Amino acid sequence: MIESIVLGGGCFWCLEAVFQRLSGVQKVESGYAGGKVANPDYKSVCQEITGHAEVVKIEFDPIHVSLSDLFTVFFSIHDPTTLNRQGNDVGTQYRSVIYGVTQEQIQAANSFIESLGPHFGDPIVTEVDMLKTFWPAENYHQNYFNNNQSQPYCQMVVSKKVAILEQRFNHLMASKSH
Repeated sequence: MIESIVLGGGCFWCLEAVFQRLSGVQKVESGYAGGKVANPDYKSVCQEITGHAEVVKIEFDPIHVSLSDLFTVFFSIHDPTTLNRQGNDVGTQYRSVIYGVTQEQIQAANSFIESLGPHFGDPIVTEVDMLKTFWPAENYHQNYFNNNQSQPYCQMVVSKKVAILEQRFNHLMASKSH
């Protein structure tokens, strides 16, 4: 049975590119969650007037990739100790978040974060909450890295996160190419 979870940790292009490459992940969709207005768009989210975070909705088969594996990759490709910032991307839309769709996912996320505490020098500031609403991002944000690999941000930022996946988590990667 396919499950879904919503994660945010910086620019959604980075997360999308990484999670698309994991075995057992069926679909990754860039979008917005955690805000206070309906139908947010990229411009209003970036202006920090909606309260949304840039996130990805991940649909996965837990038989082939565990929630723990997803969390391990997630916490390896972003800094969960920086509030509202990932590298040069600054703003509340870049906050570290886990939006679960079940209470079990929330409990698993909180337990995972608790176990990580000793591995980070600073406190983990990742927000954990139930998903209220996921709003898909505009079409041009979907599959962004795969369609725009020569774009400077993709070369300088996204490709480095994909490289982390390839170096540390090759055993979790899908054999299909993207």
